[in-house]
Amino acid sequence: MTLSPEVGLRARRATIENAIAHDGSAQTGPVVARLLATDASLRPRAEEVRAYVSEVVAEIRGVPVDELEDRLVSLGGSLSSPARSPRVEAPDFPDLVGAVPGQVVLRLAPFPSGVLHIGNSRMLFVNQLYQERYHGKLLLVFDDTVGSAEKRIEPEFFDLILGDLELAGIHPDHVYYKSDRLPVFYAWAQRVIEKGAAYVCRCSQELLGQNRAAGRECPERSQSIAETLAEWKKMLGNVYGPGGAVLRLRTDMSDPDPAFRDRVLLRISDIDHPRVGKKYSVWPLLEFSWAVDDVELGVTHVLRGKDLVMEDRMQRYLWDLLGIVGPPFLHFGILRVREAKVSKSKSYAEVKSGLYDGFADPRTWSLRSLVRRGVSMEALRQFILSFGMSLADIEVPAETLYAENRKRIDGTTVRRAFVADPVRVQVDGYPFDLARVNLPNHPDRPELGERPVVAGPTFFLARRDLASHAGAEVRLKDLVNIRLDSQLPAAGGTMRGTFTSRENRKLPRLQWVGADASVSVDLLGLEGEHTSGLGELALANASPGDIVQFERVGFVRVEADWTPGSSPLRVVYGHP
Repeated sequence: MTLSPEVGLRARRATIENAIAHDGSAQTGPVVARLLATDASLRPRAEEVRAYVSEVVAEIRGVPVDELEDRLVSLGGSLSSPARSPRVEAPDFPDLVGAVPGQVVLRLAPFPSGVLHIGNSRMLFVNQLYQERYHGKLLLVFDDTVGSAEKRIEPEFFDLILGDLELAGIHPDHVYYKSDRLPVFYAWAQRVIEKGAAYVCRCSQELLGQNRAAGRECPERSQSIAETLAEWKKMLGNVYGPGGAVLRLRTDMSDPDPAFRDRVLLRISDIDHPRVGKKYSVWPLLEFSWAVDDVELGVTHVLRGKDLVMEDRMQRYLWDLLGIVGPPFLHFGILRVREAKVSKSKSYAEVKSGLYDGFADPRTWSLRSLVRRGVSMEALRQFILSFGMSLADIEVPAETLYAENRKRIDGTTVRRAFVADPVRVQVDGYPFDLARVNLPNHPDRPELGERPVVAGPTFFLARRDLASHAGAEVRLKDLVNIRLDSQLPAAGGTMRGTFTSRENRKLPRLQWVGADASVSVDLLGLEGEHTSGLGELALANASPGDIVQFERVGFVRVEADWTPGSSPLRVVYGHP
C-alpha cells in the first residue's frame, strides 16, 4: 500500500517546512505528529507515513535553506506558513473569545484518585499555554467530591498531584478543594429548587434508569416548590441514607439524549472523606459543582476535552435557568499514546499490592514515571502542543514522543557499553596493543572527548548475540574482527574466539565489555522487568539522575535514589 499523491504532497510540504524552521535539519517525529493530528484518516497508516517522511528527511538532508524555500514554493507551500511561527511543529491555537490580557482565569480540576499521567498532560499544557499567552491566572480546583468504592479519593494524592504539577513546570495561582465548598453548593441547589426546576426523588437507581430510558416521569416530579424544599431539608438533615434520595433537575423527559433527562444534581453518601470526614452527607455531582465554581471562582474560559460535552450542556442549562452568563468552553480531542495503557484504578491497586514499584513505575505512564525514565517535561509539553486544539481523536505511537525527547538529549548524552546476560569470551591471537583503547564519548560530537576502555583478550558478550552468531565471523564494535566457536557454553562457561583482522569490514557488530574491568548493572524495563548485565568501567563514575545511552540498547537514566559506588548500578530504560 502506498500513500496517495495528495497525501504525499502534504507530507513533503510539511517536511520541508519543518526543515526550514530547523535551519535545514528536518525532524521526522514532529512532522508525522502534525500530519496525524490534522488528518485522522492517516492514523491507521502511521508507520507508512513515518516511512515516507523519513525518506523525504534523508533526501533533503544538507540542502541549503534558500533552496528548500524554493522547493516549498514550487510545491504550493507558503513561506509565511506555521513552520516559521514560534511553535513550528504545532498548529495554531485559536484566541480565546473575549479574552482580556491579564484578566483571563483558567482552571485545572483533577480528581484525586491517582497521580497525573500522560493522558492528563493535554489538559495541563493547553491550559498552561493559554495562561502564559494572556498573562492570566491558573486555578487548581481539586474535584474531591465523593467518588465510589472503585474510585475513591485517597489523601496522599493531594500532595502527589501538587508534586506532579511542579514536575511539569505548572504553578497554580490558587488551590481550592471542593470539599471545603459544600455550603456554596447547597445555596445554589436551593436557588434551583426555588426556581421550580428541581425535585427530590426517592426512586431506586434501577427504577430511575428505567424511567429515564423510557421518558417516563417519576411520581415525585410533580412536587411543589414547598414540598421539594421540605424534602431537601430532610436530605441535609440525614433523614435519608445513601441511595435513599437524590436532588434531580427537571429537564425535558422527551429529550433525544436519555442521559439528559432529569439528571441528578446532588446525592447522599456515607463515605468517609479524607479531608472532611463525615461532616457532609450530601454531595454534588461534578457537573453541578463545575457550574457553581466556574462562576463563583471567576473562571473566564473553560478548556476541556470534547468528551465532556454533556457537562457543558448541564452547566449552560443551569446558568440559563438562573440568569447567569458563564464562561465559554473550548474543546480538544482525545490524544492517546498507543503503548500507554493508562488506568488510575489499576495503577493504584498494583502499587498497593506491591506489584508496581510505586507511582513512578514505568507501567503507570505517570508524569513521574516519564521523568524517572529521562523523558523531560519540556519534550512532553512540545509533543502535546504539536497537536494544537484539534477536535479529532488521535492515537500516535510513543516513538513520536521519544523523537521529541531525543532532540533534546541525543547531542549531549555520552555512549557507554552494556551487555545483558553476559557470557565470557576468550579471544585467541588478540593483539597486545589493543588491551586498552580510547573510544569516543559520542560518535558525532568530538567535543565530548574520549574515555579509556579496558578491552581484550577476554570479553563479555550477550548470550543472545552469541547464540545468533555462533561459528560466524563478527566485529566487536569499534574494535576488531573475530571468529566465534560454534558451541555456546553452559551457564558460567567460557566461549572461545579467534582474532581475524582489524579492518572495519561489513560484519555483524556485537557489543562487548572488557572482562577485566566492568560494572554490574540492573536495568528496569518498560514492563517492570529487571535485566542483569555488565557495563563498561566508565559507568562507575555515574551519578543519580544521569542520562546515558547504552549502545545498541537505548537511552537509560540512573535511578535518582541510587547511591554512588553501590552495586549494581540501577538504571531505568527510557526509549530507543
